[in-house]
Amino acid sequence: MTNASVAERPASNAFEDALRQFDAVADRLGLDAGMRDILRHCKREFTVNFPVQMDDGSVRVFTGYRVHHNEARGPVKGGLRYSANVTLDEVRALSMWMTWKCAVANLPYGGAKGGVIVDPRTLSKRELERLTRRFAAEIGLLIGPDEDVPAPDMGTDAQVMAWIMDTYSMMHGHSVPAVVTGKPVTIGGSSGRVEAPGRGVLFATQKACAYRGVPLAGASVAIQGFGNVGSTAAKLLDDAGAKIVAVSDTNGGIYKPDGLGDIDAILALKHEHGFVPDGHPGEHISNADLLELPVDILVPAALEGQIHARNADRVRAPMIVEGANGPTTPEADAILDEKGVFVVPDILANAGGVVVSYFEWVQDLQSFFWEEDEVNARLRRIIDRAFDEVTAIRDAESCTMREAAYMLAVRRVVEATQVRGIFP
Repeated sequence: MTNASVAERPASNAFEDALRQFDAVADRLGLDAGMRDILRHCKREFTVNFPVQMDDGSVRVFTGYRVHHNEARGPVKGGLRYSANVTLDEVRALSMWMTWKCAVANLPYGGAKGGVIVDPRTLSKRELERLTRRFAAEIGLLIGPDEDVPAPDMGTDAQVMAWIMDTYSMMHGHSVPAVVTGKPVTIGGSSGRVEAPGRGVLFATQKACAYRGVPLAGASVAIQGFGNVGSTAAKLLDDAGAKIVAVSDTNGGIYKPDGLGDIDAILALKHEHGFVPDGHPGEHISNADLLELPVDILVPAALEGQIHARNADRVRAPMIVEGANGPTTPEADAILDEKGVFVVPDILANAGGVVVSYFEWVQDLQSFFWEEDEVNARLRRIIDRAFDEVTAIRDAESCTMREAAYMLAVRRVVEATQVRGIFP
C-alpha cells in the first residue's frame, strides 16, 4: 500500500476544474460564444468582511461569500460552508456545480453557494451563533424564499440553519421558514432531510450496480469522508448488503478487508470522539491510502480534488460513486476513463440533499408536511429517473457518465436561458 497522503495532492483550482468540465461539454453541444460566456460566469458574487464579538470581549473580523451562478431555471439554491480553507474560487465552483446538479434532477432551481473562512471547531456555541446571525444579516439582502435558499454544507448543520431562519424572520417581522432548508423538523424542516445526501448515494449506487450488471450485496465499499454524507451512506449501504471495508475522515481511517462490522458502533465512537477511532480493529490508513484500496466500489465523500493526476492510475475500484462535490479532477477523469472505471458523477450521485431540500421548500411554502416514507419514495423516483436519463445519453453518445450528466444539465439551462431571453 502506498504511503501517499492527502498533502501530496497537486495544487488545483476548483473553479478552473469546473470551467474545464463545462467547456468540454459546451464543445460537444456546439454552444455559441454568447451562451458559453453567460454560463461560464457567475451572475452575482458577494464578499463581506464582518465583525464578531468573541466570548472574551475581543472582536474578530471574518470574511464570507455568497455566489449566485445562474438563476434561469428558478431561485438559486446551495449550501453554506464554514471552513478555514474557503476561497472565492471554491465557492464559485460549488455554485456552478449546483446549477448543473439541480438541472440534472430537473429541479426548478439555479445554483448558489456560500461560505465563511472559519474553523467552526475553534468557536464556542455562542460565538458560532453570533457569527452565523451576523453573516445572515449581511447576506439578508440576497437570500429569500423566492430568491436564494441556503442549506447546510461542510461545517454547518440544522442548528446553523435555524439561526439563519430566525435572524431573517426577525428582520422581516414574521416567520419565514422557507428561507433556508436543512432546518430542524420542529421549525419547518423536512423528515428525511438529514439522511438525504447519503440516501441519494445509496440510490445512485443501486442504480449503477443494476446498470452494470453487478450485485451490490457482498460488494466491498470504501468511503472517504465520514461526515453526514459518508456516514449515512455507510450505514445505508451496509443495510443494503454491501460490505463496508474502510472509512476515513480528516484524521485518517480504518481498513479491514473482511468488513468493519458494526457501522453503528463506529458511528457512536465518531460521535463520542469527533473522529474515526484509530483504535478500532483493522489497519490504520490515510485518506490517500483509502482511495487506492482493492474494493468494488469507492465513494469519495470528503472534499473536492481528492482523485487527481498523481493518484488516479492507482485507483483500483472499478466503480466510483461521487458523494462529494468535485472529488475528481478533469485530468483524473481522463485516466479513469482510460482504465475503464465507471464513475457516477457528483451532480447525479450526491443530488439527494438538494432534492429533499426542494421537498422541504415546497412543504414550507404550502405549510403541508409529508411523512418520511413519502419523502424517501419521492427521492428515489427522482434519482432513478435522473440516472436513467443520464445513462440513455451515455449509451446514445458513447461518452462518460459525467459528460452525459453535463449534457443533460447544460441543455436544460440553455433552454431556460433561451426561452426567457436577454433582458431588456
